Amino acid sequence: MAQSQAELVKSLVDAGVHFGHRVSRWNPKMQPYIHGKRNMIHVIDVRETIKGLMRARRLIQQTVASGKDVLFVGTKRQARHAIEEEAKRSGMHYVSERWLGGTLTNFRTIRARLNRLEELEKLWESGQIETYSKKMKSTLSREKEKIHANLEGIRKMERIPGVMFIVDTRREHIAVKEARKLGVRTVALIDTDSDPDLIDLPIPGNDDAMRAIEIILREMADAIIDGKTGRGETKGEEPQQPRRRSTRAAFRAEETPVGSSATSPGGADGSSGESSGGEEISPPAAPDEPIAAGHSA
Repeated sequence: MAQSQAELVKSLVDAGVHFGHRVSRWNPKMQPYIHGKRNMIHVIDVRETIKGLMRARRLIQQTVASGKDVLFVGTKRQARHAIEEEAKRSGMHYVSERWLGGTLTNFRTIRARLNRLEELEKLWESGQIETYSKKMKSTLSREKEKIHANLEGIRKMERIPGVMFIVDTRREHIAVKEARKLGVRTVALIDTDSDPDLIDLPIPGNDDAMRAIEIILREMADAIIDGKTGRGETKGEEPQQPRRRSTRAAFRAEETPVGSSATSPGGADGSSGESSGGEEISPPAAPDEPIAAGHSA
């Protein structure tokens, strides 16, 4: 981590991560993560926030190291800029403008819209757009801008992500449902009015404080970068798997007496597979081949 745990706790407290919603708006399932209340506002236990943050870092780092990607989701004004910045810094995918229904469950249609975006961009790049009428040019321009705003963050996402990080699960409830339906692991920053049972790994904290969101997203991005480093080391240090021997080769190896110089017909020494005693070890007869003469049935 870029900073010690004590510094991280101080940064989170200074950012107001421990302030929840009003007591009247709480979700009783958040009781284990609440320290108390003050001025009719719930106070979140920062120790639980740090526990969730450390677990989330470990999960995301292991997921990225295994070769899977992370999708950041946060369309509220306080999280939009931080989502884009940290997702781009870590080289992952994001949705910061609007979650379109079916982004994961109807991914084929989403890919078709991205292909349409590429077609429209080629019109501008090649200058062919100048051959269209002014009205058609305006229509195509609005279509391109709309697709770009909604889907630019998942433009390079070719498969379903391994983990989805969500800011404010109440606002992004459609994304949560799609992730649960497809079995995608979910990590989320949840406030006192959210349901932690819908999330695989909740991080209790204030999801309206911009600085707190930025700190937590920065920690997640750092975990992704560490996971990518581990991904490269895993590929470089992958042990060489031993060659699998066929059943016939294994049979010959078992039948060869100790100290003999017999090898398989295709051995490196070019021998014909004869043992030192002069006897040739013949492979067992195939089930469909007739038994040679001279052998008893």
